[in-house]
Amino acid sequence: MAANLYYSQIEDLMFELSMWRCSDELRVRAEELHRSSRRDAKHYIEFWKQVPPNEPYRVILGDVRDKLYQTRERSRQMLSHGISDIPVEATFTNIEQFLEPLELCYRSLCSCGDQPIADGSLLDFLRQVSTFGLSLVRLDIRQESDRHTDVIDAITKYLEIGSYREWSEEQKQEWLLSELRGKRPLFGLDLPKTEEIADVLDTFHVIAELPADSFGAYIISMATTPSDVLAVELLQRECHVKQPLRVVPLFEKLADLEAAPAALARLFSIDWYRNRINGKQEVMIGYSDSGKDAGRFSAAWQLYKAQEELIKVAKQFGVKLTMFHGRGGTVGRGGGPTHLAILSQPPETIHGSLRVTVQGEVIEKSFGEEHLCFRTLQRFTAATLEHGMRPPVSPKPEWRALMDEMAVVATEEYRSIVFKEPRFVEYFRLATPELEYGRMNIGSRPSKRKPSGGIESLRAIPWIFAWTQTRFHLPVWLGFRAAFKHAIQKDIKNLHMLRQMYNEWPFFRVTIDLVEMVFAKGDPGIAALYDNLLVSQELWSFGERLRTNYEETKSLLLQIAGHKDLLEGDPYLKQRLRLRDSYITTLNVCQAYTLKRIRDPSYDVKFRPHISKEIMESNKSADELVKLNPTSEYAPGLEDTLILTMKGIAAGLQNTG
Repeated sequence: MAANLYYSQIEDLMFELSMWRCSDELRVRAEELHRSSRRDAKHYIEFWKQVPPNEPYRVILGDVRDKLYQTRERSRQMLSHGISDIPVEATFTNIEQFLEPLELCYRSLCSCGDQPIADGSLLDFLRQVSTFGLSLVRLDIRQESDRHTDVIDAITKYLEIGSYREWSEEQKQEWLLSELRGKRPLFGLDLPKTEEIADVLDTFHVIAELPADSFGAYIISMATTPSDVLAVELLQRECHVKQPLRVVPLFEKLADLEAAPAALARLFSIDWYRNRINGKQEVMIGYSDSGKDAGRFSAAWQLYKAQEELIKVAKQFGVKLTMFHGRGGTVGRGGGPTHLAILSQPPETIHGSLRVTVQGEVIEKSFGEEHLCFRTLQRFTAATLEHGMRPPVSPKPEWRALMDEMAVVATEEYRSIVFKEPRFVEYFRLATPELEYGRMNIGSRPSKRKPSGGIESLRAIPWIFAWTQTRFHLPVWLGFRAAFKHAIQKDIKNLHMLRQMYNEWPFFRVTIDLVEMVFAKGDPGIAALYDNLLVSQELWSFGERLRTNYEETKSLLLQIAGHKDLLEGDPYLKQRLRLRDSYITTLNVCQAYTLKRIRDPSYDVKFRPHISKEIMESNKSADELVKLNPTSEYAPGLEDTLILTMKGIAAGLQNTG
């Protein structure tokens, strides 16, 4: 695809650069190429079959074009048959080979006084090639830290030096560093491998085979300790990755975020590691799993503090730190308006560079059309510049103290319901379409990390998505009530302080505004309908308790924001939600009854005749008019209906998965 896109532009450049004046360096190369060029240019239009030698730029670009053509054809043949009759030497295999002749043309034009021409289409093209390379998009590799531990554990057992998994963190670091500083290979082909271990090692071997510009970072999810990073560095070396990928730890859970600054400080104090990173480090912070682990309130505050600490550590060691925000589309997973989200980051954490994930379900909304794409990029750029030029205020010490106190209470309330309530998981599975969502192949990852297990093993996307579908959004607001109540009951002056924080501190304001937006999209009445239809009667009181909590949280939130009504400060959004509401509600009712029929095949449904006159009068039976999914494990039409309602509700509510 990359070769194809470049190919058409090279032809345009050949058309433009018809000059004969050029530098000696370029003339020698052009003459050489002209002598050795083959005369069988069958695949070109008549005009380009022969390039005369007195048009040196065209001769050089003609050779680039030929190589691009061969690169494209070789890729095509390799994809369809696994082999190709085009030799690798006739193609571009790395970006340097591609850039070199283009830079030669640029230098030559500048030396002959044609700089305005060099700075036109040719410079644009050079920038494009430098940015997108031959791979068009660099892929990040992502793997869980536990899987790397399994591999290293297998290696140490194979070497008969013990079980890596059981060593202390100090022992692990010491052994990894001694191996990284040494030269000997650790294992051969005879390493006993399970399927999981082979999978991890195969990934490293593919990284070693492919050109270096195909990949970006190697992200370690669920990272907790320095040894997690060093293990990946060692595996890259063992699998002969010539240009190792930068290793990016992803800190997700609350405890991991707290421990992250110390882990980074330890890494930076290792000479071998400092030499390896060359003054630059990237750290990813996870919004989804931290929210699932402790609730939105505590997660947001912990993420804020972790960033401040990480920046301090990086400054201390003179390392440029890039924060990589793993935020999702939903508020429960760190989503929200881009501009506000960036401006609410702690001072000095952006420094002109920032990485953000854009989740699958919001890509189209942000980048689906050219004008949307530009607007999204403008928002990112403007907010990043504004954050650097006019840093947001740092929180006052008394605000911090209050936030710390409230976060403890919020986490306690959240966990007491989600993790400690014995029948919570049962209620969640009954009251939401989580199980059915997991069965449908519409997510980018498996819905669970481990097939068995409760909330802990469930991925953050289905956890949030399921609550969003029932319009209850529990993971976003749960914990806020206890935090606000605690602060206000302790001292009524705290209410004034919370209002001051809302008005003066961008981070706090964004946190509250996003939850307010979620309440505007929520509807406990809809959640009650799901309960009545799908939940066993002895769990109804639990649902009612949660809905009471929802209402109390909403009124406390309005009190702190100083609003009489939800979305008082955003009438435009308020109106849009009001317009969408009747459509979404219809879809919710449809979904709830569809779930009832899926789960209870004996549930009796009275079929009504079609209302549409055309259908009533047509001779065709309904079966002919509707093409249903024949592979579904549910009764005809139920899976299609369920997917349509899910997509409809998600589109209506936006920022969902």
